[in-house]
Amino acid sequence: MQLNKVHSIKTIDRVAVELGETVERLHELAIGMEPEDGLIWVYGNTEVEVLAFTPFGVENLCEMIGMQRDRQI
Repeated sequence: MQLNKVHSIKTIDRVAVELGETVERLHELAIGMEPEDGLIWVYGNTEVEVLAFTPFGVENLCEMIGMQRDRQI
């Protein structure tokens, strides 16, 4: 039996602050991500879902940001 190894997630708002990016930019980057890339949707009591990332997801976002910067040079 495989156990889930994800022990924490961070919301998109927190990741944006930590990376010095906008939430909108991270949303654009996350459009192509899948759960196996570290993307998680969090559902609460309200009708609003929150986008969150595992540590692996944050790593993937950092790589995508770096690739975009390299293309702009």
